[in-house]
Amino acid sequence: MQANFSVWRCQNGIPHVEAADVVGMYQGQGYVHARDRGMQLLLMRILGQGRASEFLDASEEMLAVDTFFRRMNWGGNPQKVLDALGPEERRQLEAYCEGVNMGLKEKLPWEYKLLGYRPDPWSPDDVVLLFRMVGYLTLAQSQTEVERLLVEMVQAGLPLERLEELFPGNLEGLDVDLLKRVRLGERIVPPDALWAIAAPRMMASNNWVVSGRKTASGKPILANDPHLEANRLPNVWCELVLTCDERSVMGASMPGMPGMLVGRSPDLAWGATYAFADASDSWIEHCRNGCCYREKDDTWQPFQVRKETVKRKKKPPVEITFYENEHGVLDGDPNQEGYYLATRWAPGERGDAALKAVFEIGQTDSVVDAMTSFGKIESAWSYVFVDRHGDIGYQMTGLVPRRRAGVSGFVPLPGWVADNDWQGFLSPEEMPRALNPDEGFIATANQDLNALGTANPINIPMGAYRAERIEDLLRQGDNFTVADMTAMHFDLYSLQAERFMAILEPLLPATPQGEILKGWDYCYDAKSKGAFLFERFYQALYREVFGRCGMGEKVIDYMAAHTGVFVDFYENFDRILLAEESSWFGGQTREAIYRKAAAQALTVEPREWAQDRRVMMAHILLGGKLPGFAGFDRGPLIGIGGRATVHQGQIYESGGRVTTFMPSLRWVTDMAEADLHSNLAGGPSDRRFSKWYVSDLANWQAGRYKTVSPDGDGARLPFP
Repeated sequence: MQANFSVWRCQNGIPHVEAADVVGMYQGQGYVHARDRGMQLLLMRILGQGRASEFLDASEEMLAVDTFFRRMNWGGNPQKVLDALGPEERRQLEAYCEGVNMGLKEKLPWEYKLLGYRPDPWSPDDVVLLFRMVGYLTLAQSQTEVERLLVEMVQAGLPLERLEELFPGNLEGLDVDLLKRVRLGERIVPPDALWAIAAPRMMASNNWVVSGRKTASGKPILANDPHLEANRLPNVWCELVLTCDERSVMGASMPGMPGMLVGRSPDLAWGATYAFADASDSWIEHCRNGCCYREKDDTWQPFQVRKETVKRKKKPPVEITFYENEHGVLDGDPNQEGYYLATRWAPGERGDAALKAVFEIGQTDSVVDAMTSFGKIESAWSYVFVDRHGDIGYQMTGLVPRRRAGVSGFVPLPGWVADNDWQGFLSPEEMPRALNPDEGFIATANQDLNALGTANPINIPMGAYRAERIEDLLRQGDNFTVADMTAMHFDLYSLQAERFMAILEPLLPATPQGEILKGWDYCYDAKSKGAFLFERFYQALYREVFGRCGMGEKVIDYMAAHTGVFVDFYENFDRILLAEESSWFGGQTREAIYRKAAAQALTVEPREWAQDRRVMMAHILLGGKLPGFAGFDRGPLIGIGGRATVHQGQIYESGGRVTTFMPSLRWVTDMAEADLHSNLAGGPSDRRFSKWYVSDLANWQAGRYKTVSPDGDGARLPFP
């Protein structure tokens, strides 16, 4: 296999790939991913294939992880995706895989040598697997879980009035009696806590674009800071510069996948956040004797049976049976008569549009063309764009089902009724989108963006506080620079706190704690005692309203400490907490509840916000397994910010481990120049003994931004 590229590092350690054609360029990208992030990309494939018990750990916990990934079946039918690619796209994909295999053959990560793992060659099938996997293991999973939570709330006997307050406009088609008959195999809450399971890590983000008429340079600026787990090494993102025929594309990629997911070319820049578009539905299936009932022809239809064998290190293999139909995978055994949920995630059946888009974007030179190309991507993202011509734009992506009139997709409906089936998918033109709005900027932060489209793909968004804060800052200013955008990345002002404090402040006790809160500036900086006290009050308010008056304190404590429900969907709960009256108040006034929560919470000794916001960065394969002096784990990091600040700093336990919502990568670019400016929570390499292991971490912690340029500012260091 011949290398049709050259690669070197700039002074910041970022790999630069140079090739005479795009085929060589993608071959070079694959090679870099294998050499700099080989441990990471192989681990992602092991997990995605559901083979962690075979190669890593034969515990019962790992078997549950493998079962989850086997259930999702993201590697299923990849040929359908590959057949949809054109000859040029297929060759570029194959070249990327050739590069990965060149890198792995040259040097297999020593971690896998210790494990005795000899990887199969990287293939286009693996790329399809990862594209689907990344699209789901963001907030698509939390969407599915909150819909499952609704079922548990119904089965727990919560009154319909309270459910309608919590999920307004989303309960069309809810049949309480039928939902109570559903058997849930995978509960959102474990029996010992009587409620939810721990959600896996999730993702949020900010991005915004500013028109040239509001910038000092006269050209558009784009800013982006994806919020993922920052407490992991290596970082999710791999920064690269790819150059072909003197045209460079630079930004952030993900190991195992070709192309640049966020970044820029000489003509165009693109940045992403997750969109809360609902592309996953559950149906209630009436099952018996391995079949499900269909009302239309009064028949019982058999399920397709998929058997998976999970091999386990030094233990007997386990065979798992999944039952599938047009509504997805059944959560239960249809041979035992009863009602079960079947769940389907639309993007998991495709992936060709995403592959085509990442290959096209580097050659695209206008916002309009980029919106057309990216608008077809199957998984749900909010993409913003700027180009050198001066245009700014926004396009939501996602293969979102078209449902019958009046149904949002939030409530499980009877699967035996044909009218409840999906009726095609929304077009990119129906999805939320915008081009050169009059106000001169576009900001997305996982909020409700339905107003920008002709359809309503979002039914449960994240709170709008971050987006509103970004919009306020952009609305108030002009002549913006890159420095202004990087400062906004670190904005710690909470509109959420401001709105709660407007109610709480007149009710505060005349105590030292009360005085601290009265003088608080609503900022979640490291030394803020006000942020610490407000969060104590906010937690007490949750316990009072949703615990004592609703689900039970034990349930609320567990969900707050161990799940992502309050992390993602706090707007639904805040709507009730800020209301003047609510059925959740149990006959009390809002003021009485606030006073009670304050009296319970504000007896603690005030602490600085940073004192409880420290978290270690754990190596994704060996984290916590080796002594600290070995250097695989780093930290601690300090989580400034909160759930509703532009700079998110959430820390919570998820899936039995500590996880975070923090900016994993921050980057800004002005189309008046050829560079971009970034910092990364980590470094270019996943090799612990490389000088590039955490070479950018100090910049990330201090808020310094390095400059990434096509020519590397003249420095050419050897790779790897």
